[in-house]
Amino acid sequence: MQATRSIRLPRKLSACRLIHNHSILRSSDPSGRTTSFGFRTVPEESKESLVKGVFDSVASKYDLMNDASSLGVHRLWKDSFVETLKPGRKGPLRCIDVAGGTGDIALRILDHARENYADRETTVEIVDINAQMLKEGFTRFKKTMYHNTPQVSFHEANAQELPASQFKNDSYDLYTITFGIRNCTSIPAVLSEAYRVLKPGATFACLEFSKVKNPLLSTLYDQYSFTVIPLLGTILAGDRDSYQYLVESIRKFPSQPDFAQMIRDAGFSTGGDFDGGAWTDLWGGIASIHTGVKI
Repeated sequence: MQATRSIRLPRKLSACRLIHNHSILRSSDPSGRTTSFGFRTVPEESKESLVKGVFDSVASKYDLMNDASSLGVHRLWKDSFVETLKPGRKGPLRCIDVAGGTGDIALRILDHARENYADRETTVEIVDINAQMLKEGFTRFKKTMYHNTPQVSFHEANAQELPASQFKNDSYDLYTITFGIRNCTSIPAVLSEAYRVLKPGATFACLEFSKVKNPLLSTLYDQYSFTVIPLLGTILAGDRDSYQYLVESIRKFPSQPDFAQMIRDAGFSTGGDFDGGAWTDLWGGIASIHTGVKI
């Protein structure tokens, strides 16, 4: 089982690109299982290293590229996501924000609870498999009132196998994961861990890119994604390949009904299979908010 590391100042890792590491792509998985890495099929055991290479490479420019590639809209989506959850409305929460290295969701949760409900007791444990992303989040929080308080902590751990010694069963009131679950090797394993660590009656919430239903919007979105976003990656971050992967990974993610069924298969209760039920579409389905309740 992979150990977790509680992070005060994440160690500095040199950015590395593993996208073109052909030795990794040729590595054999004893089980023979494969998974997608963008539009490519790779051994399951390789994906974690490949994704790590992507996020090592983009970490320092991650927010800039999100702003440029979405024209700032990702900030509105994240605002809507947290507003939907209303942290602090029923009292202080113990939250876990997974794949949350840059800290922007955690900061929104704490600000929402404080500004709307005078709640300074809600806590967020930020978990990410990538130390470079955690370093960015740690730097962000150093500029806030929450730095060096019990309200926020940083942990390097795998969402598919959260160490049970630290992330105990039935411990959290809210589990959030934003634009991260599609990068995991096994989505069912992530959902299973989310179910394990949440208290009965607690909420799982995921904001992720999804499927656009309108044919015209879908065509325009595809053209923008596959031409503009990788180009911006080259111009702003000097890294076309990582952003090409991020675009491709969006297209490989399950549809809204299929992902809702995966959430139910993990044991959660959801609404019906429609927009406004098990999920809420944003901007025509470019992104969607999925929620489930542990029963």
